[in-house]
Amino acid sequence: MGGEKEELCFPLLLNSSCRKPQTHMSEAVSVYAVLSILSLLTTALNLLVIISIAHFRQLHSSTNFILLSLAVSDFFIGLVVFPTDTFMWKRCWVLGDLLCALYFTISLILLMASTISMVLISVDRYVAICYPMHYQTRMTQKSIRITISVCWTYSACYSFALFHDSFSNLGKNRSCHGECVAVVEVDADLVLGFVIPICIIVVLYSRVFVVAVSQARAMRSHVTTATLQSTKSKKSEIKAARNLGVLVLVFLICYCPYYIAVLSGGHIVGTSLEVVMAFLMYANSCLNPLIYALFYPWFRKAIKCIITLQILLPGSCDLMLT
Repeated sequence: MGGEKEELCFPLLLNSSCRKPQTHMSEAVSVYAVLSILSLLTTALNLLVIISIAHFRQLHSSTNFILLSLAVSDFFIGLVVFPTDTFMWKRCWVLGDLLCALYFTISLILLMASTISMVLISVDRYVAICYPMHYQTRMTQKSIRITISVCWTYSACYSFALFHDSFSNLGKNRSCHGECVAVVEVDADLVLGFVIPICIIVVLYSRVFVVAVSQARAMRSHVTTATLQSTKSKKSEIKAARNLGVLVLVFLICYCPYYIAVLSGGHIVGTSLEVVMAFLMYANSCLNPLIYALFYPWFRKAIKCIITLQILLPGSCDLMLT
C-alpha cells in the first residue's frame, strides 16, 4: 500500500490523483540535457537577432521588421515553451489548472505568430519580385509595423478563443489531479492555423520562384552598362528571395510532419511520436537564427559588435553592417 502511494502525484488525494510517470534516470538526464541546451540556444540566438535589428538603424527595413517579429516569437518559444515542456515531460503537473490553460494558450500564440510571420515574409518577397515598382509604396515600414501588430493581436485572440472552454471550465478535461491537458477544436486549428497559411506560403513562393528564374535568365542575356544598376538591384532581390526561401522551406519541413499526421487522422496524441514532432516544430525556432548567420553577413557583423560590446559606444547604432 505504501509503494502504491509513492506512485501517486498527490498521495493525499488517493483515487483522484494521477500516477507518477515512470522513466529511467539515464533517459531523463539525456532528455533534460538536450532540451535545456536547445532552450538556451534558441533564447540566446534569437535575442541576438532582436538586438541586432532593433539597435542598428541600417537594419530598419520592412523585411527585417518581419524577421524581428519572427525572432520575438522564437525567443519566447525558447524562453517559455521549451522550459515548460521540459518540466512537463514525465512529471506530474503541480502548477494548477489556470497555469495549464495559460501555457497552452501562450504556446499557440507564439506558434501562430511564427506562422503568420512566415506568411508575411512570403508576401514581402512576392511584392518585391513580382511588383518591384510598387514595393516601396506598398511595403512601407509604417504599414509593416501596423500589419505585424494586427497579426500578433489576431494570434492572441485566436488562441484565447480556441482555448476558451479550458478557461471557463478549469480542470474539466483532465482525468485526474497532476495532469495538464487542453481540448482544442482540431478542425478549426488545422484549417486556420495550418492549411490556409501553408497554402498562401506555397502559392506565393511558387510565383516568386517562377518570376525570379525568368528574371535571372533575362539578366544573363541582356546585361548592358545602361542596365547595370537595375541588374544589381534585381540580383539583390533575387538573392534575398532565395535566402528567405530557405527560411520558409525549413519552416515547412519542421511544421508539416505534425499537422499532416493530425490531418490524416493518425492517432498520435499522447504518443512518443507526437512528442518528437512537437519538438521538431519548436526546433525551428532555434534553426532560424542559424540560417541568418549562414546567409546574412550583416547578422554575423552585428553579432561581433554585440559580443565585443561595440554597441555600447556612442553612435554605434549608425554603424554600417552591409
